[in-house]
Parts: sequence; C-alpha cells; structure tokens
Amino acid sequence: MPRILMTGASGGIGTRLRKLLPPIYPDLLLSDIRPPKDLGPNEQFKAADLSDLAQCEAICEGVDGIIHFGGYSVEGPWDDILQANIIGGYNLFEAAYRKGVKRVVFASSNHVVGFYPRHHKIGTDVTVRPDGRYGVSKVFGEAVGALYADKHGLKVTCIRIGNCDERPLDHRRISMWLKPEDLVQLCQIGLEHPDIHFEVFYGVSLNERAWWDNHRAYEFGYRPTGRSEDHVAHAMAEQAKLKPDPIGDHFQGGSFASLEFDGDASRIIDWNKR
Repeated sequence: MPRILMTGASGGIGTRLRKLLPPIYPDLLLSDIRPPKDLGPNEQFKAADLSDLAQCEAICEGVDGIIHFGGYSVEGPWDDILQANIIGGYNLFEAAYRKGVKRVVFASSNHVVGFYPRHHKIGTDVTVRPDGRYGVSKVFGEAVGALYADKHGLKVTCIRIGNCDERPLDHRRISMWLKPEDLVQLCQIGLEHPDIHFEVFYGVSLNERAWWDNHRAYEFGYRPTGRSEDHVAHAMAEQAKLKPDPIGDHFQGGSFASLEFDGDASRIIDWNKR
C-alpha cells in the first residue's frame, strides 16, 4: 500500500480531501504548518514549514507519492508568497527528489492563465498569463515540476484548479467548478497512471460552459461526475448579490485580475486576439 503525503491539510481543499482520500489511500500522512482543528485520532499528522528544506525532507521520508496543496492560497504580499509558494514549492520538489519519492501531484491554479478573456477557450499549451503574484508562484511551481520530471525522472502532474467546492457559487464558477470527488480522481491519475511523466490538467468538472480544453486529462481516463449546469439557479442568485467588476467580469481570473489593476485592458484584449 503506497504511503501518500498531503500538504496543506488545514486548508479548504485539504479539509475536503481529508474525508475522501483515506478509503483510497489508508496510509495517508497529513502536513501543514499547524494541525487541523478537527484532526481525528486516526489521522496521521506531521507539522512542517515548507520554507525550511530540512522540515520538507522530514515529511517526505518513506513517502511514495505527494499531493501538494500546501502554501499561500490567495493573492497577497510578495514576501508571504515568496516564502510559502516559491521557496516552499522548490523545497518540496527537492525534498521529494532527495528522499526518493516517485510521484508529485502539484496544485496549480487557473490564475496562471487569469488574463485570458472568458470567451477565449484555451488548452494547457498556451502562453501563461498570470493575473497576480499568486498566479506567478503557480507558474513557478509548474516549471519546477517540469524540471524535476525531465532532469530527475520524478513523475509530476500539475492540476490547474478552478474552484473546488460543493457547488458553483457565482457566474464565473459555473465555468470553472470542480467537484471535490473529481479532484480526487485527478489526483489518483497523477499518483497511479503508468504513463505519467509530466502533465498539466485543468481541475474542472463536466461543465458545458468551461473555458478550458481538458482533453489531456480525458486521455488519461478522467471521467468527471460533477456538472455545473445542475447548480446554475443557485450560482446566478448569488451572482446577483455581487457588484459589477468591468475587469474581473471580462477575464478568467475574476477579482484576481481586477485587484490592483491600473493597466490598459484593451492592450491585453488585443494581445489575446493574436
């Protein structure tokens, strides 16, 4: 039975997956800077600060595969993102390599392509267009994953997560919703599929209005069960409560794109027409 490490166990996604992963991976080790408040007596937990390489090595000891959800999960100050996502992300891959871990599933984000317009359907092979410092950190994580796959043979899967929740919460999330059970399925592909070398998938369920071409995930056997159209009425009711956002409502990154924005939106739109 493989021993699987999941970082970010105290975060929103980590909390959901803590309930879904044990039946599939009973030998599951959880990690975060501090333990979850509701940590159960049968859950294995080891604290670690990802910005410390020695602590990363300690949690990677004896591990076969890693699901890496740890780090700074929203837009924020550069110093915080640098420590948690840039230094922490590098340390995680380096520690995995040093300790002989075979596979890493890296939680990337839709924010690596947040400055593509919503009407522009894209695949995973487009030029990255991050919508903030957080998005930049996820671009970095994907690049480090590619390096360790190509140079050292680590099997790496990057999942550009849309929005993982029980149901989509507004108009934007109808296109990018990811049912938690579907995320588990993508993680399983990354941890088990024999043909994985380095792959980038979009973390999105079966959404008719999706902005992303996710054919690579389907080629590896992905069969999502979540369907955002089943929740449209709720999502649009919640959308009606929000204020208009001319920048965020145009680009895939939403409020991440409009936050601190003082550029020329027309130039971005023109670039995307190329």
